[in-house]
Amino acid sequence: MRALHWDGSQLRLRGTHPEPQLRENWACIRVHLAGICSTDLQILKGYMGFTGVPGHEFVGEVVAGGSTLLGKRVVGEINFACGACEWCQQQLGRHCPNRQVMGILDADGSFAEYLSVPLANLHEVPENVPDEAAVFTEPLAAAFEILEQIHPKPDAEVVVLGDGKLGLLCGQVLHMAGARVTVIGKHEKKLATLRQLGIRAVVRTDWRPQLVEIVIEVTGTTDGLDQALSIVRPRGTLVLKSTVAQAHMLSLAPLVINEVTLVGSRCGPFPPALQALAREQLSVTPLIDTIYPLTDGLAAVHHAAQPGVGKVLLRP
Repeated sequence: MRALHWDGSQLRLRGTHPEPQLRENWACIRVHLAGICSTDLQILKGYMGFTGVPGHEFVGEVVAGGSTLLGKRVVGEINFACGACEWCQQQLGRHCPNRQVMGILDADGSFAEYLSVPLANLHEVPENVPDEAAVFTEPLAAAFEILEQIHPKPDAEVVVLGDGKLGLLCGQVLHMAGARVTVIGKHEKKLATLRQLGIRAVVRTDWRPQLVEIVIEVTGTTDGLDQALSIVRPRGTLVLKSTVAQAHMLSLAPLVINEVTLVGSRCGPFPPALQALAREQLSVTPLIDTIYPLTDGLAAVHHAAQPGVGKVLLRP
């Protein structure tokens, strides 16, 4: 099969990459669409020391394994847990110390024609949700994780720092939950998509910083945490979403002095994300910039890395 392969120093398109081996309680998926996200770009800068097929956002069709899902469109959670350890027994498989993570840790990802995923990780896509929306399920679930972790009160004042794809999704999810959301970013065109949905969105140079109750840091940069610390009010909450290859260099004294709650936030629940897409409560397809064929995958990754670009998708 064809696949994009990262060897730790170079990304290549392989025309004869081995097809995934089907294991018990796993399914083989024919990938319809795969999304390129900021974490994938960090992988190509050395994040997690990963080698293999990158990619963890996908929608596809089950073509082998899992008789009840055979022929169905699915999306899949990215953490492949062992199912037997203490963490798994506590329903914390995403933190399983023996886990593999799709396209990130010891497991090939979705930048390929076919993908192998545990059946327990798969979720059927509602019929009325097109592939172009379903491919956003994984990052959208990550946005919904914020609601699981901090339970913001209705009318809570929230600032989302960053107008990347995940930042735009976080803004929509928090707005849907009733928060008073302001998204701060660098790109007028991207912020305009939120304003059309009734969400306050401000170019960073036009924003007058003020202390707020909740700050969501999703800049994807090493200085984003420092920026977030400067605007969260005493005894406020800072949710950290960015994963970057470089080390953070900053003083954490403000966390102590201002008694700020710092929450790390990663993957999230798929059912509410799929439900929101099925009910058309969110707008995700306007975030798509371009869809490339997998054969142009190198150009697609280069495009996705450019400042201000929307979501770039691969179609195997």
